Amino acid sequence: MGKKLSDAQIQHYRDFGYVSPVDAFPADQAANYLQQLEAFEATRNQQMGKGFNFKPHLLFPWVDEIGRHPAVLDAVEDLIGPDILLFNLAVWPKKAHDPAYVSWHQDSTYFGLEPSTQVTIWVALTDASIEAGCMEVVPGSHKLGQLHHGEVPSKDILLSKGQTIDVDYDRSKTAFMPVKPGQFSIHDTYLIHASGPNQSDHRRVGLGFSYIPTHARNVGSTRLTAMLVRGEDTFGYYDDEPRPRVNNGEAEQAFHQEAVARFQRGLDEQAAKY
Repeated sequence: MGKKLSDAQIQHYRDFGYVSPVDAFPADQAANYLQQLEAFEATRNQQMGKGFNFKPHLLFPWVDEIGRHPAVLDAVEDLIGPDILLFNLAVWPKKAHDPAYVSWHQDSTYFGLEPSTQVTIWVALTDASIEAGCMEVVPGSHKLGQLHHGEVPSKDILLSKGQTIDVDYDRSKTAFMPVKPGQFSIHDTYLIHASGPNQSDHRRVGLGFSYIPTHARNVGSTRLTAMLVRGEDTFGYYDDEPRPRVNNGEAEQAFHQEAVARFQRGLDEQAAKY
C-alpha cells in the first residue's frame, strides 16, 4: 500500500500506464481555484491557456498550492520515489462546443529526459466527462517506448506544433479517463493519449503537472529550470524555480518569462528529433 495509491492502483499503472480517477480535494475547493483562474482571465480578457499555458505555477500561489497538494505528491511518490521535481505544467482549457482537441501523442517526445521517468497528474477544476473531451488513452502503450511523431498543421490541435504519432500502433482498444472537479488522473510519459473536442455546455478546465525524480536529467543543450516540491535534490541538473509570492507579480513575471523561453528552446530541440 502506497501513501495515496492502493497496491492495485500501483500495479495498474505499471501494467497499463495510467490510473484514474484519484481524489485530491473537495469540489468546492476546485471551484475556488477555478474562481481565481477566471478572475485573472477577466483582467486580461483571454483564456489562461493563451500565453500562460506553460509553467503558471511560477506566477500564481494558488497553482503552486495545487502542485504541492499532499494527495497529489503522495501519489507521485508512490510511483517515482520521494525526491520530486515539478518539471512543467501545461494548461489548455477547452471552451464549450469548441473543435479544439489534443492529437495522439506521448509526453516523452518533448522532454528529453534520461531516464524517461516522468508522470503527468491532470487535475480537474471542472467536470471532464467523455462529452467534455476528457483524456483517452491506449492502455499498455507505455511499453512501446518512444514512437516517431510528425507535425500536423491545424488550428484546432492544441499542441504547439500539432505533434502527432505518425507510425502504426494498435488503437483498437482505448480507455477514457473522466474526472470530476477535485479529482486527477495519472499517466506515464510514454503512454499514448489524446483528448477530443469539448461537446458539452460547459468549459473544461484542468492542470497537467509533469513530475520527475531528481535523478532524471535533461539531455538537451539548454539548461532548464524545475521546482523541488518534495524531498531533496542532490543532483543539481536544473536551475531552481522560486515559489510565487503574489499573483503575477513583476518578479514572478520576469522569472516565468525566462523559464518558459528556456523550456520552449528545449521543446523545439526535442521535437526536431521526432
